[in-house]
Amino acid sequence: MSLAGKNPVQIGPLTGRELKAAGIADPDLQASFAECKRLNSLHGKTYYLATLLLPPAKRPFVHALYGFARYADEIVDDLNSTLSDEEKAVALSTWGESVLADIQAGRSNDHIGQALVETVRRFNIPLEYFTAFLHSMTMDLTVTEYQSYSDLMEYVYGSASVIGLEMLPILGVVSESARAEATVAAEKLGTAFQLANFIRDVGEDLDRGRIYLPIDELQSHGVTSEMLEERVLTPQIRSALTEQIERVRKLQREAASGIELLSADARPCMYAASELYCGIVDEVEKIDYEIFTKRAKTSTGRRLRVALPAYAEALRAR
Repeated sequence: MSLAGKNPVQIGPLTGRELKAAGIADPDLQASFAECKRLNSLHGKTYYLATLLLPPAKRPFVHALYGFARYADEIVDDLNSTLSDEEKAVALSTWGESVLADIQAGRSNDHIGQALVETVRRFNIPLEYFTAFLHSMTMDLTVTEYQSYSDLMEYVYGSASVIGLEMLPILGVVSESARAEATVAAEKLGTAFQLANFIRDVGEDLDRGRIYLPIDELQSHGVTSEMLEERVLTPQIRSALTEQIERVRKLQREAASGIELLSADARPCMYAASELYCGIVDEVEKIDYEIFTKRAKTSTGRRLRVALPAYAEALRAR
């Protein structure tokens, strides 16, 4: 199964500059990385914006990680698919095993897999991170709710925490002595990003038959699954969301010092990503928690207020 889009990918001058800076000269590899960038720009608006704050030589490899994650997610969450969950599980397993085998072999014929394998090879990213990610995607086809935060963390580790861990070798750290602390921060920030999405997407997740907010924590506020299904904001739901929002902010605060341990040219990217992704919970508050009738979105104005200073800092860091 190929990850490639239906149309040939055009390598424009900006993409070509990034590929040259990254030392990617092989035409097939260039096309693979260009397709990953296309997927990122099309589907990961905030993620893509933050990536542009990185030096050109680092961007293609971050795009490659996104391409891998995006395709697996599409297999699982394509609401227009005619496949049953069982058929999706087979498709995910077949594709996932193929990608893992390609990583171990150090080569791939898949149009996106080529970029991923090259990224893993260059930065020595552990295979276990990709195995964990695929495990969490499989959970989405079999698990509809999580009784406790501890239960949820099995899913979140693979779906989000490992993304931060995969990126760390690409972003770089100020010294080897800082790597352990930076690793903890990367995992916490990835977790915060995912939890913020869960808060925003309660309604969309219900459409998919899933509840990602821990059931026991909801119950402590008097919220039941049936109440969520009614999609009416109640004082109990508002209270439960407030608790979840505070957890996101706590994780963000705890991860902040770790960003300072990244290479100077990577810090503006991650500060911007932290502000924009975790800022989703600010937007939930701005719509007065009306998550069932409105979608909390980061405004263009806020993106610019975050991105422009970060871009100036990124230029100084280079």
